[in-house]
Amino acid sequence: MSTITRIQPRALVRASGGPRYAVALAVDALGTGLLRPFLLLYGVTVLRLSAPATGIAMTVGVVVGLVCMPAVGRWLDRGARSTVVAASMLVRVLGVALLLATPAGHVRLFATAALFLGIGNQAWPAAHAALVATVAHGRERDIALAGGRALRNAGLGAGALLATACLAGGTTALQALAAVTGLAYLTAAALAWSVHLHAQPAAAPAMDRADGPAPRMRALLAANVVYVFCLNVPEIALPLVLLTQLHASPVWSAAIFVANTVLVVTLQVPVTVLMSRFSRRTVLALAGVVLAASYLGFLAATSLGRGWGAPAVATVSVVCTIGEIIYAGSATALVTALAPAHVLGRTLARFELSTGFGLAVSPAVITALAPHGSAALWGSLAAATLLSASAVATEKDQGTRLASGDGVKKGDQ
Repeated sequence: MSTITRIQPRALVRASGGPRYAVALAVDALGTGLLRPFLLLYGVTVLRLSAPATGIAMTVGVVVGLVCMPAVGRWLDRGARSTVVAASMLVRVLGVALLLATPAGHVRLFATAALFLGIGNQAWPAAHAALVATVAHGRERDIALAGGRALRNAGLGAGALLATACLAGGTTALQALAAVTGLAYLTAAALAWSVHLHAQPAAAPAMDRADGPAPRMRALLAANVVYVFCLNVPEIALPLVLLTQLHASPVWSAAIFVANTVLVVTLQVPVTVLMSRFSRRTVLALAGVVLAASYLGFLAATSLGRGWGAPAVATVSVVCTIGEIIYAGSATALVTALAPAHVLGRTLARFELSTGFGLAVSPAVITALAPHGSAALWGSLAAATLLSASAVATEKDQGTRLASGDGVKKGDQ
């Protein structure tokens, strides 16, 4: 089992696709941060749509966007890499253009814009992971994926902060932010395309060559739907609990969100390096245990009531973020390690389908459980996550990647 003990910045940038690609990721993330957190606000204030209609249109856009993933997977398996990444950004340019062209009150055009934005947002993670998997291998690939996530979170956070500072300008400011977002996506697409990276199966390292079928990963995919709930805990579950159950100031929700972003940016790569001494499957199961423990911690914290409840929730949120970091650093890495090279795209597409589905249903599940009390919300999440961790730990790896003679040790998975 290979283990990485130190971080070399130049090697990390090279393994992540090179300097131009790193700049493309940063520009794309910055543009996304300018608009995505405020898309609902754009629909309500600029287009004068009702909040329910805006929310439904955004949800439909995300869900329907998932339909494109099988096609994205097949495109990646034909060898495309930087082209698919650039396409995922260009689709969002079209979405922003439609958004700017939508007259007030036209919910269908807004829904169409949300659809194109959703397609780009769903296609990008699989395309990015496939590109990194082509450039880097083994544990270096894991660290590169972690570095990309840290860079993206930094860009998203910076974009959101800039947008927040501009919101005082009202509807004109929101329209300007949308226009800048479109330009950022266009610039990022041009930079990503200029990398000109195309996978050549014949040139793949021996350890990545395999002619077997795509791994089923049924337990892993099902568990991933539950795991990704952790991504919506700081944005949905905690603000909901803090405001409705603990009657705490909104400042606590904002502080938790900022802390989550800072921790991910600063710790994603170091934690992934630290965890490289263990198998990816073991680390992913551990992530489930840490997340479940944090959910039980939230249950205990909310029982403290007003006064001590909010500080306790904020403290436990750090544990939840650590679980999120461990999960993010191992899940995609495990999938890329399990997938034979010739079906890498389709395997990543299936994984992103499970991620997208989990992100789509988690707000509805969280908001449905919360009114029934803390035990219903956090107890259910803890039980489901522990069950998922158990399924991940006990699932048997299948396919030629684990067969003798393919150069991959089972412990490396």
